[in-house]
Amino acid sequence: MAVMDDRENTPVNPRALSGAEAIGDVVARRLSRRGFLGGVTALSGLALTACAGRPGTGAAQAGPSAPGQAPAFDFPELARGMDQTHHVAEGYRAEVLLRWGDPLFADSPTFDPANQSAEAQSRQFGYNNDFIGFVPLEPDATGAERGLLCINHEYTNTTLMFPNVAAGYPASVTRDICLTEMAAHGGTIIEIRKGADGWRPVAGAPLNRRITADTPMQITGPASGHDRLKTPDDPSGTLVLGTMNNCAGGITPWGTYLLSEENINGNFLGDLPANHPEAGNYKRMGIPGESYQWGRHIDRFNLARAPNEPNRFGWIVEVDPLDPLSLPKKRTALGRYKHEGAETVLAPDGRVVIYSGDDQRFDYVYKFVSAGRYDPGNRAANADLLDSGTLYVARFDADGSVTWMPLVQGQGPLSPANGFHSQADVVIEARRAGDLLGATPMDRPEDIEPDPKTGRVWVMLTNNDMRQSGQVDAANPRAANRFGHIIEITEPDGDFASKASRWDILVRCGDPSVAEVGATWNPLTSENGWLGSPDNCALDAQGRLWVATDGNENTGAADGLWALETEGERRGTGRHFFSCPTGAEMCGPRFTPSGDALFLAVQHPGDGDDANYEAPATRWPDFDDAMPPRPSVMVITRIEGGPVGG
Repeated sequence: MAVMDDRENTPVNPRALSGAEAIGDVVARRLSRRGFLGGVTALSGLALTACAGRPGTGAAQAGPSAPGQAPAFDFPELARGMDQTHHVAEGYRAEVLLRWGDPLFADSPTFDPANQSAEAQSRQFGYNNDFIGFVPLEPDATGAERGLLCINHEYTNTTLMFPNVAAGYPASVTRDICLTEMAAHGGTIIEIRKGADGWRPVAGAPLNRRITADTPMQITGPASGHDRLKTPDDPSGTLVLGTMNNCAGGITPWGTYLLSEENINGNFLGDLPANHPEAGNYKRMGIPGESYQWGRHIDRFNLARAPNEPNRFGWIVEVDPLDPLSLPKKRTALGRYKHEGAETVLAPDGRVVIYSGDDQRFDYVYKFVSAGRYDPGNRAANADLLDSGTLYVARFDADGSVTWMPLVQGQGPLSPANGFHSQADVVIEARRAGDLLGATPMDRPEDIEPDPKTGRVWVMLTNNDMRQSGQVDAANPRAANRFGHIIEITEPDGDFASKASRWDILVRCGDPSVAEVGATWNPLTSENGWLGSPDNCALDAQGRLWVATDGNENTGAADGLWALETEGERRGTGRHFFSCPTGAEMCGPRFTPSGDALFLAVQHPGDGDDANYEAPATRWPDFDDAMPPRPSVMVITRIEGGPVGG
């Protein structure tokens, strides 16, 4: 999600370099089936309504009205722009709910950025909040609404977090700094309650929990106990310390919390022993990525000392938020790659389906279908549903079909002759398995959101400026794609377990007024309503789609949140709702079940090419010279009450 080293330095999918998938001549046949996404030529001569001023100075108007169809959203659109603070549409209240370093427990120390420690950070809200999940709880004795927020902490900006580090980096990074960073990764579970003054966190609530890169976890599923996961610290290959680089995630129907492990390659340093059998596997994952200095001080992150340790990361972790003493479980049946998202939906027969993107240029879209069926009347019976099932990878064809190809050992090229001696080998090297099956290399597939009411699935493709003109295909139709696009998958008859689906492009992002960009928006979209680099997404209580961005600054405006219409003559119309402070990306949109509150994660505020602890791009949200910028979770509510978005 965040722009990390792997997108610049990691070798891309070898299949993407061959040109074998280039089918640019069919692109024209794969625009929208609705017929209005005719490219920028359809926008020529359109008078888009502008709004002067920076965000927050006034409401922007929508584009030309559409006769016969009311907009799905009803809020004054926010103007485009960028500055040191956040902005939300007029009529809404945006409040900071949790900041990096805020207390979670009765004994949590006061946040002191000049004197950080791993012990303190493990009792405080972590860094770079990303995915947000909401698990409802019974009202308290006063009738107050309650819930658990489950929040991922994706990564750490060393020079932005710690004083006196930037000038001497990397030699200035001490063991204590590395341990503190490890404590800032993972996840936070915290109770929140709605009182007269709105939603507030409850420090010291019994279900509050921090999960870090040192939290003991169980390895389950087909890779559990395999030799490739055994280390000197864990000769059984069944136990691992911690989770890290936790990007997007999900909440299961039985109320557990899924944390996706994404850019794990950057946490490792050093060289493998000569002729080590994992060399090809690690090259495909970009290991070592050397984004962190942990391997200089902690043996298990140094390949020369613990060569199997990277195979223990890159999974999806399941946590029971209702039991703070439970052992988190890495569910290896869901495959190992750079997971973005783990959104869950039920097939008509009760099987559990989880969609996930592999967030790197030229990598793949996956879904997992459980072997067992969800039992709504017996929570305990669902405890291990994610340990057995079939992992599929997607091929998008020019005729609008999606073929979901099973990653099963012994089928097709996934054979001992190609190094797949067991299902453990397949899930450990899910990327290479997808290569051999001929999956479609995508433009950074990030969050994927299924809609249980319609059978549609929304795929955020953030961008891919490395795609050459000879590598374009129907599902990735632009070379040097800096702005991304959104694909809509339709599962037949709402059967999310189907092996054959249909696909279409909802929008091609970027500025529709610039012909060479090749953006395709509904002409009803105002100049403020288009976006670049879609990343996270969410459906609200009414089933409407909301899209968060990571990289919209490439368009000259802040990252933020947009409402996006998906039906009728307004399909493909965007509407700007929230903008981040400079340097930040927008993550984790999550609505309460009623739709009356929206939680947003503002990640890495103040970041930039020359930004550091002493000189950040902003000191949001505290605007205190003694405080660095602090990644934060916000809560958005309508001032007059009612559902967010109207």
